[in-house]
Amino acid sequence: MPIAKVNGREVEFEPGMTVLQVAELAGEEIPRFCYHERLSIAGNCRMCLVEVKPGPPKPQASCALPAADKQEIFTNTPMVKKAREGVMEFLLINHPLDCPICDQGGECDLQDEAMGYGRDDSRYVENKRAVEDKFLGPLIKTQMNRCIQCTRCVRFSTEIAGVSEMGMISRGEDAEITSYLEEALTSELSGNLADVCPVGALTHKPWQYNYRPWELKHTDTIDVMDALGSAIRVDAKGSQVMRILPRVNEDINEEWISDKTRYVPDGLIRQRLDRPFIRVGGKLKPATWAEAFAAVAGKLRATSADRIGVIAGDLQDAESMKAAMDLFSSLGVKNLDCRQDGAKLGHGPRESWLFNTTIAGIEKLDRLLLVGTNPRREAPLLNARIRKAWLKGKLNVGLIGEAADLRYGFDYLGAGPASL
Repeated sequence: MPIAKVNGREVEFEPGMTVLQVAELAGEEIPRFCYHERLSIAGNCRMCLVEVKPGPPKPQASCALPAADKQEIFTNTPMVKKAREGVMEFLLINHPLDCPICDQGGECDLQDEAMGYGRDDSRYVENKRAVEDKFLGPLIKTQMNRCIQCTRCVRFSTEIAGVSEMGMISRGEDAEITSYLEEALTSELSGNLADVCPVGALTHKPWQYNYRPWELKHTDTIDVMDALGSAIRVDAKGSQVMRILPRVNEDINEEWISDKTRYVPDGLIRQRLDRPFIRVGGKLKPATWAEAFAAVAGKLRATSADRIGVIAGDLQDAESMKAAMDLFSSLGVKNLDCRQDGAKLGHGPRESWLFNTTIAGIEKLDRLLLVGTNPRREAPLLNARIRKAWLKGKLNVGLIGEAADLRYGFDYLGAGPASL
């Protein structure tokens, strides 16, 4: 394996790695804004500058520079320090001092990097430029004055989500990120745009001004909004759930989550049932919770068990379904089901219905047949994994059922059992 020296320390690395990756293998921290491990390399923020020998006598952008055998990399020389301070000074020229009112405050990459690698003063006294805020729909709030044109959001929407709705227009000082046609984003992964944004240009509209990061208590858990079981973190302020963020799990969701998962706390906060109603004389009248539960209990006691049925909805989680099953089983109710469409449950061998390939294993497939499903709606992260494999050029996808826009190419094989 090739060997490079990082600040005098020898490090073995895999061929094809970049200077930034080799430096991090050696335990050195390299500041960056545009570079993201799961996105293509843009090399446009210039924050990751290092000194490389042999090479030109000027700082190099480590994220886009391939590492070479017997290369010497320096991450903390006076030249590198001065170069990073200069880059940070340019980035802050037009950046407004919004930290006291910015939702990203406390978990902002720009704040951290400015403290760690920037100057302690500013030499810029001219007026800052202003950029009009964009409308991206009900989920993503924009403050485009804060944008540093790292293009992470553009690359995520194009490469991961497969929806080319974000891009950069104009040149020089007039350059700005926009959604082109001023329309709401149509991706079911759009909440991740705020996660990848290293500044406060893109934040979560439903959560704005509701909390500061240091006020929240973090609880690691598993998502129940689809069948994938994504790794998530629930952040609560006191007894109230404020937000849900992804945790890294390479085998399932990598570091993304779907919008359905991310914004389900809205149902616990804003759209929650706040008052029960009881029908009296054919009309609904407000009641207390005690009166409502008494009315339900009275109806249940007055009805025989064979005339009671319980059906679980599509969005119910396993815990509430188990509680409902226990309750009605104790009342002698046998009519319990979770299949609103009456689909038959097979009892064949276990391997016939297991997801044998594993979710991460999709990236190794060469053939994939989708039968009667729309993974883009039912499991967006699974669909993103299929798209990732398809982009590599080795995966052929076949579809039987309703033809939908899955954001990757597939062979449409028909709509019914005959096609299968």
